[in-house]
Amino acid sequence: MAPATRAAIMVRIPFMDVCAMQDTGLIVEDHGPVRTLRLHRPSVHNAFDATLIFALTDALQQAGTAAHVRVVILTGDGGAFSAGADLHWMRGMATASEAENAVDALALARLMRTLDELPKPTLARVNGAAFGGGVGLVACCDIAIGCTEARFGLTESKLGLLPAVISPYVVAAIGARQARRWFATGEIFDAGTAQLLGLLHQLVAADQLDIAVERQVRLLLAAAPLAASTAKSLVRSVLPAADRDAIDAANAAWIARLRVSPEGQEGLGAFLDKRSPAWVPENAA
Repeated sequence: MAPATRAAIMVRIPFMDVCAMQDTGLIVEDHGPVRTLRLHRPSVHNAFDATLIFALTDALQQAGTAAHVRVVILTGDGGAFSAGADLHWMRGMATASEAENAVDALALARLMRTLDELPKPTLARVNGAAFGGGVGLVACCDIAIGCTEARFGLTESKLGLLPAVISPYVVAAIGARQARRWFATGEIFDAGTAQLLGLLHQLVAADQLDIAVERQVRLLLAAAPLAASTAKSLVRSVLPAADRDAIDAANAAWIARLRVSPEGQEGLGAFLDKRSPAWVPENAA
């Protein structure tokens, strides 16, 4: 990227000004042909709620149609990439009906699919921890570069839930056999494991992260724009056809049922109350 384009230019998205964008938990910056979408809820480790899901989906759609944008970077503010769904928001959704939860889950499915199918190369700059839906965001990006300090987890099973909405993208990234293990146990894994699994393409020290990202951006900008954007469609075209709408609907139904189930209620409640859920044996707590 040329020095003259290094200074961040806040992009005024039509439906909100810069200040309002920050209120939604999202900051959008342009550096020449590179657009950075920065999750900005550091007080909750960049966890997302309905407002941020809507804002990020809309920002991705606009990046996809902006003629001057050739690369989209997704990252987090502070020491985390994204903790996934805001659990206080999810606790509130647990008091909603199953049908309302399904609609809510479909909004997250729309975000993931928009990122996965964006007609521009996408790069996850994983600056810290990614859990649950945060792992889904990483898996949806075409390229993922992380720092050695990052930690990852598909921890939904510990809450009586499942990583249902993000499952198509995580399974595509790490494979079905690995997904069975990590979905079931909910255990935390380090950045080295994330790279071995295929979730991260490259692993660097924290002070080298921006250098590695810029190097990858230069490679993307050296490729012909149409060829780079069409590469994603080419990969999808050689994979077995899938009814994405049906998959999203089924996964949204899964998570909706679990959120209002006794296990889902107990798991979320236990997490927020900082106690072990009822199903954990005493000697395993």
